[in-house]
Amino acid sequence: MTDRYAVFGNPVVHSKSPQIHAAFACQTGQDLDYGLVEAPLGGFADALADFVTAGGRGCNITVPFKIDAFEAATETRPGAEQAGASNCLKLQDGRIIAENFDGIGLLKDIEQNLSTPLAGKRVLLLGAGGATRGVLVPFLSASPAQVTIANRTASKAADLAQGFSAHGPIEGIGYNALAGQAFDIVVNGTSASLNGDRLPLPDGLFAPGALAYEMVYAKGLTPFLNQARAGGVTNLADGVGMLVEQAAEAFAWWRGIRPETAAVIRDITVPLT
Repeated sequence: MTDRYAVFGNPVVHSKSPQIHAAFACQTGQDLDYGLVEAPLGGFADALADFVTAGGRGCNITVPFKIDAFEAATETRPGAEQAGASNCLKLQDGRIIAENFDGIGLLKDIEQNLSTPLAGKRVLLLGAGGATRGVLVPFLSASPAQVTIANRTASKAADLAQGFSAHGPIEGIGYNALAGQAFDIVVNGTSASLNGDRLPLPDGLFAPGALAYEMVYAKGLTPFLNQARAGGVTNLADGVGMLVEQAAEAFAWWRGIRPETAAVIRDITVPLT
């Protein structure tokens, strides 16, 4: 019997997840069907219940339902607990088990696919929302020299950093405090690029040889990446690798076999032009 999986979001029609998981299933010989569920705003719990009743085995979660998924779970795993949100659910024996693979997906893309280890590096995360929160523990576990969170509201960044201070060297500041600092890895976890907005980044923010990483994917050169390029950065990346790597982690959790990701990343990559 074909097992059923899906990605939940709103909107969700643009999602590459069905294409990714179809490629994984073909590669590994797994019998599954993976679809899209556009749950109504405020209606995630009911949509999930319908999916469970229909025999669903698991689902990925994208915006704006990651907190809803966490709250709907009957069990939570460490990644979800640390993030306070879930991007993946396993539906098993009446249980709804929540996990979050965003952080490990991003870390694998940066360290393995982009050959940029975090150890000893100064890392800057832009934004203090859920996207940043979800990657903090994996990032801090990679032994960076320092992780800095910068946000328009400095107190929000400071509070987030304080909550993760036991995991490693971390601070939270406002954008105005970035002047005079330089970072080896700068990750944009804000929604600014989705809206075509520029961030208030000072000159000299990117250290020589820095990596500028945009969590948004398939948008080409976003305002953030254009800012980085104007600052002399040639090592630019968007979130397509993160998307595929977190999907591979979910697939392995559901199916017990981890697919290869390189060809899938290559097939769905949009050139940064």
